[in-house]
Amino acid sequence: MWSFGAIGFASPVLLLGLIALPVLWLILRAVPPAPVKRRFPGVALLLGLTDDESQTDRTPWWLLLLRLLAVAALIVGFAGPVLNPQTDKHGTGDLVIVLDGSWAGATGWGRQADRLDALLGQAGRAERRLAIIPLTDLPPDQVIPFAAARDWQNRLANLQPQPWQPRADAAQWFAGMDARFETIWLSDGLDWDGRSDLLTQLETHGPVRVIQPPKKTLALRPARFQDGQIILTANRTPVGQSAEVMINAIGLDPAGVERLLQATPLEFVAGKAVSQAPLDLPPELRNRITRFEIAGQRSAGAVTLADDALRRREVALIAGRDDREGLELLSPLHYLREALAPTADLIQGAAMADILLANPDVIIMADVAILSAPQTAAITNWVNDGGLLVRFAGPLLAAADTGRAIQDPLLPVRLRAGGRSVGGAMSWGEPKTLAPFAQSSPFYGLTVPDDVAVTSQVMAQPDPTLADRVIAQLADGTPLVTRNSLGEGQVILFHVTANAQWSNLPLSGLFVQMLERLAISARPAADNSEALAGTTWLPRLVLDGFGRLQDGTTLAGIDGALLGAPQLGPDLRPGLYTHDGQQIAVNVASTDTTLTPAAWPGRIPVEGLDIAREVILKGWLLAAALALVAVDCIASLAIGGRLRGPRADVAATLALLVILAPTHGQAQQDDFAIRATSQVVLGHVLTRDAEVDKIAGAGLAGLSRTLFQRTSIEPADPMAVDLETDELAFFPFLYWPVTADQKLPSRAAYAKLNRYLRTGGMILFDTRDADTAGFGSGSPEGRKLQAIARSLDIPQIEPIPDDHVLTRAFYLLQVFPGRYASRDIWVEAAPLDAALAEGMPFRNLNDGVTPVVIGGNDWARAWAIDDRGDKMFPVGRGQAGERQREYAFRFGVNLIMHVLTGNYKSDQVHVPALLDRLGQ
Repeated sequence: MWSFGAIGFASPVLLLGLIALPVLWLILRAVPPAPVKRRFPGVALLLGLTDDESQTDRTPWWLLLLRLLAVAALIVGFAGPVLNPQTDKHGTGDLVIVLDGSWAGATGWGRQADRLDALLGQAGRAERRLAIIPLTDLPPDQVIPFAAARDWQNRLANLQPQPWQPRADAAQWFAGMDARFETIWLSDGLDWDGRSDLLTQLETHGPVRVIQPPKKTLALRPARFQDGQIILTANRTPVGQSAEVMINAIGLDPAGVERLLQATPLEFVAGKAVSQAPLDLPPELRNRITRFEIAGQRSAGAVTLADDALRRREVALIAGRDDREGLELLSPLHYLREALAPTADLIQGAAMADILLANPDVIIMADVAILSAPQTAAITNWVNDGGLLVRFAGPLLAAADTGRAIQDPLLPVRLRAGGRSVGGAMSWGEPKTLAPFAQSSPFYGLTVPDDVAVTSQVMAQPDPTLADRVIAQLADGTPLVTRNSLGEGQVILFHVTANAQWSNLPLSGLFVQMLERLAISARPAADNSEALAGTTWLPRLVLDGFGRLQDGTTLAGIDGALLGAPQLGPDLRPGLYTHDGQQIAVNVASTDTTLTPAAWPGRIPVEGLDIAREVILKGWLLAAALALVAVDCIASLAIGGRLRGPRADVAATLALLVILAPTHGQAQQDDFAIRATSQVVLGHVLTRDAEVDKIAGAGLAGLSRTLFQRTSIEPADPMAVDLETDELAFFPFLYWPVTADQKLPSRAAYAKLNRYLRTGGMILFDTRDADTAGFGSGSPEGRKLQAIARSLDIPQIEPIPDDHVLTRAFYLLQVFPGRYASRDIWVEAAPLDAALAEGMPFRNLNDGVTPVVIGGNDWARAWAIDDRGDKMFPVGRGQAGERQREYAFRFGVNLIMHVLTGNYKSDQVHVPALLDRLGQ
């Protein structure tokens, strides 16, 4: 490409045609030849007469100039002019584009994608092979995936930032290759382990240049609880002037709906990279927080998730006897207070009734032997509802008859009378040590100190189920800790005292770790590296690179040892991990994370992301040439006298319509057709209600994202469809939210709709009224739908049968909720001869696609997501509401799979697999 200033030409040779313009001027001036003037007396008789048609003796200069401009516009247009051409700076050869691809680049990911698109355009014009390699997700094979630029153009939308830093061994991945290539490195602006080694390795293969934006990066460290306050810490780079950011505390309201609970400012002092801000909240509100995020920052590093370390369980402590004034070390509760005070909110000194009214998470009884019948009933109900009761033995419990003859509901096992004493002055034998914890025990993986010993204990009555209730035992096999389920809760008994009277276990660090494993207390994961070993934690929610929460239940479990000092990557994603009632958050930033800007050697050229976008001028110049030719035609007719009076105005108007209207209208139609047909696109019918149309678009965006994540369908962004002007055949599916005041379609629009329904399209009519009175005139929207449907070629419909294809197109469903949960949706009626074949679970219904689905569950609000991918509207309450939203997404997936695959799931060849799924 040849450039002249800010304009480049793809075919500059054609510009040589401009040399012929002066010659063309002379030729046009010489033809026709000027007439010779001769005086003839008889001409005087013709003076005063006018001729209807006249012809000039020469072409006017301005008309010649107009024609030359038209020819010049054609020549320059065919030469391929480009405004702001992006020329390749390093010639030819293979090109490797390396992406940091981490959370640090998520905030400006759109600009990175634009720059990638420009680089692909340059490589495509130069016919260069290229490969795009994200350093956060290196190809599994050590082979550079070179391909044509147009192939990478189709994959560009699949590139997303990851919520971890590039791999430290990236240099080793390129080591050993003898290929020569140029490297363009799109950096996120942060330094990371192995970056310098990778730069050195890439330079051995060819020139390297870096594209790095001079942007601000912020990271939020995990929140910690200190002195009754939540301490929020943020990091920034580059370090500059004083600045202030807002930290939002997000959590669940009493109805289970996620909301902004509190916002607090955090101010960076000039020249400081780290800043802190305290957040003082009551325990009830603090325990509802699920995450903190920096307002306006769209990255995983700007989000920190809250876990049990922040929520702090409420623990009630009750002692059977605590009247030894001045003898704190002998108090049954002393060591429990010391172990739990830093990590839990303690409730002490209250009556049993008051304690239960406070609804603690855990009740600990130290040597409590006898409870009244009302107390026993109240605590039993509390445990049945999910409470955790932990009991410690002692002299009172050993001397009492509780749990001897019959099973006490508040003890996990029956007890033998008297207990056992070993290693004392009046007993035989040595103190008993602890046995290693079994793999089925919640304490599995904890190291048992050699100096922990037991001198006395209460004994469990042997029975066939005792082994299943033992979670810790002594070296001689006698139970030390037993556990039993009671309703939704648990009862746990330590067969020793909570003080050092019977054992030195409360004096050891193992005692604190055992309490943590039982979910009585919780500390930050960084403090629990050893304690987490040997446990398996399941991901519940994970973060993507943009800081959005995703479902993590389909991912594999993680060894607890990895959570103690997490190394983030594909095998350990940031998110919330659960185990045995406990929850640990793995965040992108750790408590000691610092952000260091990436520094490049002076030999490496560094550019910014800002580029002037290329503008192809060919179409504009050809359109200008066409307009000049049209003006030339009108001018020629005017000079020849053929345009006079009203005809001149009509001709001028027609010329403008020919020049302007078709070009603009056709361009719009072509753009609409290209967007609608380049990929699968879901459409929603415009109702002219701005709010309803916005929600419909957001709903289809959420459904499209779900289809992309769960199926092989990869829809593009949804499009709004105007029934009057747009072509419907481009869309396999249309969502039509019915409003009470929308206008009925025109006759031409009805013709398009009927043709669309007859040729395989599907329309989901949504009255959004929860189907309060059934399909019909129960609401203004229902009456409007009846008016719309009168002129539509809709087949006979019926409530969806249990064996309809929509119930099994992808998911097995029998409910089809949206924001509302009515099951009554209407589809094309089954044929009369659709009988149930012998041995088959369903009839062969709907050999094609039902053209209409009618309901009122307001599916768009259940599907809707905003620009960040967050849910826009609440559905139901708490977990039940989220489950309803999940079924709404599943119904949407079934709809699209049905419209795209037709009767695929009606084929009887799938019956064995479906029967297996149904358990028949």
